[in-house]
Amino acid sequence: MFRGSLVALITPMHADGSVDFDGLAQLVEFHIEQGTDAIVANGTTGESATLSKDEQLQVVQATVAAVNGRIPVIAGSGSNNTADAIAMTKALDNIGVAAMLSVTPYYNKPSQAGLIAHYRAIAAVTNTPQILYNVPGRTCCDLANDTVAELSRVNNIIGIKDATGDLSRVTPLRAACGDDFLLLSGDDPTAMAFMLSGGDGVISVTNNVRPALFKALCDASLAGDIAKARHWNTQLAPLYHALFVEANPVPVKWAVEAVGAVAATHYRLPLMAPTNNTKDIVRQALHASEQV
Repeated sequence: MFRGSLVALITPMHADGSVDFDGLAQLVEFHIEQGTDAIVANGTTGESATLSKDEQLQVVQATVAAVNGRIPVIAGSGSNNTADAIAMTKALDNIGVAAMLSVTPYYNKPSQAGLIAHYRAIAAVTNTPQILYNVPGRTCCDLANDTVAELSRVNNIIGIKDATGDLSRVTPLRAACGDDFLLLSGDDPTAMAFMLSGGDGVISVTNNVRPALFKALCDASLAGDIAKARHWNTQLAPLYHALFVEANPVPVKWAVEAVGAVAATHYRLPLMAPTNNTKDIVRQALHASEQV
């Protein structure tokens, strides 16, 4: 259900900082036309950190409505406050998402036992599938493989988005969690190798701007076609660096506008529009990704 090329969707905004819901619907159509397998709304790339709780729910609800059952929608639901994460999970249950993506508690630096208790408490209030999200570069909190293995035995915890970029984790995670537990990469530069090592797909930032190419990369990788996977990976590689020369999602939001997927999009403080140097780097990478 969640295999292949999944996009960590940006949240388009107007110049006054309000959410551009028309632009959001336009982006949904863009991804469905281009073959994206599932959409993740209200994630890090969607600027969830600066959306109010009501806005987060509205963004997810609007995404679900625009998708209209054509592909799965996964909603970001996590918090560093377990009570808040539980409240968001309950609220999202009423919107009709296919699954939820729950980031590790950031800033708090909980123990592995605390992480297990956190995720068990969230899973206990819902029947909706839960996907763990490990991104220590953002959270200063790392889900150990043994912790993931224990949580994989909770009925509605069905997978993990691993954004560590550490390929040595894939094989032991697969062995410990079983074939039915979803292993999704959250790191574009290592995504091809992640899938060839036994992963099930990628929740991608690059997919925002080159969804058809990223879908081709995922399909080839999951089919074990190394030659085709390398071809598409080479074509996309310039973007893997360019989209992170400033903090995500600053470069990728500008890139989405540059490729014409949405007319214009803006940012909320403390994020600001990219520098001219960043725009040049992203523009060159977009051009290079069309040339191979």
